[in-house]
Amino acid sequence: MYVITTDRLRLRPLSTADTDWWVRLHADPEVGRFVGSYTREQAAARLHTIEQQWERRGHGLCAVELTGTGETIGRAGLFWWEQFDETEAGWTLARAHWGRGYATEAARAVLDWGFERLSLPTITAMIHHGNDGSTAVARRLGFTRLREDELAGRPLTVHVLDRAGHRAARP
Repeated sequence: MYVITTDRLRLRPLSTADTDWWVRLHADPEVGRFVGSYTREQAAARLHTIEQQWERRGHGLCAVELTGTGETIGRAGLFWWEQFDETEAGWTLARAHWGRGYATEAARAVLDWGFERLSLPTITAMIHHGNDGSTAVARRLGFTRLREDELAGRPLTVHVLDRAGHRAARP
């Protein structure tokens, strides 16, 4: 089941069946530098939480696949952070697919979905310090800096976007 499709991408809900892929994605030191690495057990637990969000909230993180080949190249979607009382748009791609516009394309589709289909009033993007690529994606999408915070003991900048800002930033 695909939740979102674009010209180049398909996004489908992640599940515990994606555990081995999740571990491989995060094992790359350049990817893990900002989002951490996972053991198989940690990945299965995280994916179980994502499955629960799909069941309880009707949204969650998705696997990002290329429409032409079906190759899974990353993850993107919406994640509810109870401790922040916020829904975050997140995106992470395998390094081999950086610099091709896929993160912006996937994140824009996720934002369309969140604002238009789920009627969310605001969406955040939590970006770890030094992650210049994700900061550039957030700016292209219209996000603005909201606050400094931390997640799992790591400092990050929280960016925010509302429905009007999203509409204004559309190409």
